This record gives sequence, C-alpha cells and structure tokens, in this order.
Amino acid sequence: MTTVIDNPDRHRFEMSVDDQIAFVIYRRAPGVVTLTHAEVPSALEGRGVGGELVAATLDALRAEGVKVIPRCSFVAAYMRRHAARYADMVA
Repeated sequence: MTTVIDNPDRHRFEMSVDDQIAFVIYRRAPGVVTLTHAEVPSALEGRGVGGELVAATLDALRAEGVKVIPRCSFVAAYMRRHAARYADMVA
C-alpha cells in the first residue's frame, strides 16, 4: 500500500505517485472528519490511484479513532462499495 501523509497546513491527505500528488481535502471537528473533495492528477487516472488514496486515507482516520462524513461523491461511493470494511466509520 502507498503511504498517505496528513498535511494539516493544507487540510488534506496526500499521496505521491510518479512525482504527482493525489489528495483528499478534509475539515476536522472533535471526533469527526468531513472528506470534502478527492483529486487525482489526470496523468494518474485509470490506474486505481483514487481508490488506493481513499482506502489509505480511511485507514489512517480509523487509526485515529474518528468518524467520517463523506461529502465527496467519490469517497462516498468508495465507502458504499466497501461497506463491510468502512460502514462503521460513517458519522
């Protein structure tokens, strides 16, 4: 799995692939993180980077023990497709 880094100054989780940065923007509140937007550079599209990014982001948030509000349609769809793994995280 690729490493995702929390960049709190930019309010996003970032994943570097082939010198490109894919990211998920978030807003934090006590005990909950709202994921508002995911973006994958066009050069990386079609390679599964978005799914890997979201999975790693959700796994990092699980490790923090917070709930997630998936406002980004891509994140929400990913969480629905992988409900057995992530449904318990939805706030």
